[in-house]
Amino acid sequence: MAPVPTSSIDRLVESVADRMAEVNALIASHAGSDVTMIPEVADHLISSGGKRIRPMLTLATARLFDYRGDGDVKLATAVEYMHTATLLHDDVVDDSAMRRGKPAARMIWGNQASVLVGDFLLGQAFKLMVDVGSLEALDVFSSAAATISEGEVRQLAGAKNLSVGEDHYMAVIDAKTAALFAAATAAGPIIARAASYRAPLESYGRNLGLAFQLIDDALDFGGDAATLGKNVGDDLREGKATLPVLLAYGRGSAEDRAFWERCIERSEVQDEDVLKARDLVLATGALADTQARAQEFADRALEDLKSVPPAPMRDALAEVVGFAVSRLH
Repeated sequence: MAPVPTSSIDRLVESVADRMAEVNALIASHAGSDVTMIPEVADHLISSGGKRIRPMLTLATARLFDYRGDGDVKLATAVEYMHTATLLHDDVVDDSAMRRGKPAARMIWGNQASVLVGDFLLGQAFKLMVDVGSLEALDVFSSAAATISEGEVRQLAGAKNLSVGEDHYMAVIDAKTAALFAAATAAGPIIARAASYRAPLESYGRNLGLAFQLIDDALDFGGDAATLGKNVGDDLREGKATLPVLLAYGRGSAEDRAFWERCIERSEVQDEDVLKARDLVLATGALADTQARAQEFADRALEDLKSVPPAPMRDALAEVVGFAVSRLH
């Protein structure tokens, strides 16, 4: 199967549109609570225009094997709740002011509410998993939840530290981002009783997630606010030693390294520093190499799909890979 270059996820969206309508209805119904603040905070992020790629991947991987039932809808909803919960928690940990082009929930309701509503959504996610009645699916998602938390702590332990190295960075994004992608794509074959396809699709999800996050981190220097859903340079301001930063730091002059140390380790970032940081990641080839690394994982994801029987849905999943890496031009 040859790679399908595209910057669109339209085929995936169209392929699961009927089931996503059910997911969206379930998302709305299970986010309700008699505690008024809970639906207010949850809806602020849930309705803010995210692409919902993760739940669509769950629906798509179930439909690959002609799954019949409502378990795909429940698990897809659980995936979106887990993702939303991690975003609420992330914004607190990172002191983020903006999410998906809107003020982060913590800026409106405070850190405490963001954390607690995130916990509520995780609880709702696990209730939905129990409803499905698959211990294997529950194991996959509970393991992913633990892994995501480990990734958060790992990132926190290495925050504002340019000596952490690439292995540390890759371990963080594997845990924080790729683990949920992998769980989302493993869920389909699990509930469709297509056990022999779980491993390649789980690997597909993990590689897709790694490619996705690498491009996200590159976009902080080579993108725009509309694409990012946050301010360009936010990762720099938050002291995140992402791969573009680590590569540029390692290749820079003494003066350049002092610049990165001031921005990342001492959190002394002025508006003009964002432009200088972009210039440095471009000049050192750090941006291009980050993009190339993302393409390597994208190629692995496409290779994983070769284990899946040919079908229009498989082509749709291949196009998602193209979308993930084409966001940085």
